[in-house]
Amino acid sequence: MRGVDSGHSCQRLRCFQAVQLSAGLTMALSVETESHIYRALRTASGAAAHLVALGFTIFVAVLARPGSNPREFSFLMTEALLMFSPESSLLRSLSRKVRARCHWALQLLALLCALLGLGLVILHKEQLGKAHLTTRHGQAGLLAVLWAGLQCSGGVGLLYPKLLPRWPLAKLKLYHATSGLVGYLLGSASLLLGMFSLWFTATITGGAWYLAALCPILTSLVIMNQVSNAYLYRKRMQP
Repeated sequence: MRGVDSGHSCQRLRCFQAVQLSAGLTMALSVETESHIYRALRTASGAAAHLVALGFTIFVAVLARPGSNPREFSFLMTEALLMFSPESSLLRSLSRKVRARCHWALQLLALLCALLGLGLVILHKEQLGKAHLTTRHGQAGLLAVLWAGLQCSGGVGLLYPKLLPRWPLAKLKLYHATSGLVGYLLGSASLLLGMFSLWFTATITGGAWYLAALCPILTSLVIMNQVSNAYLYRKRMQP
């Protein structure tokens, strides 16, 4: 009887091990499938962000009134941040060092466009005899421009880490990425607030207005996902 019991025990153990192995394989396949789906979704959302940023810039530029600020600021900032996306970067085949310099160049160009736009707005209001920074759109826009200037200055420390020898490079990257996300959201908020202006609501009506409003929201969500996945989430997972 002991031999029979021992045989049954071995059989149950083998069955249990087989079930565990099957469950492990199923879980591994499930995780791999989810990973592929997640990458595909990130690739698609990144491609959509490229198209939306370009299309929105062209769309508003065609309709823009004289004296309005250039939309290139938003487009260049979007492209600068997508430069580091592992799925949708247009220069992902290049080294990170080259992409970092391209990122900084695009950010600097975006800042110059923003300063030019700010100067045009000031000049236009002076010609009309209007007060400055009386709207939430204008205040958010000024804050975004100032933030972009600080962000470009901070980027110099990442290009040349020897300038800040006491700061760990990993922390500098984390702070810079977080600050960049805040600056991008400020720029997107300024765009959204501008869509409530009398000029924009009179020019763009109906469903077209909602589609236009979705553009900065979509790109902001893509950028938020990219930054949180690359820096913030990874930082939380570290012991």
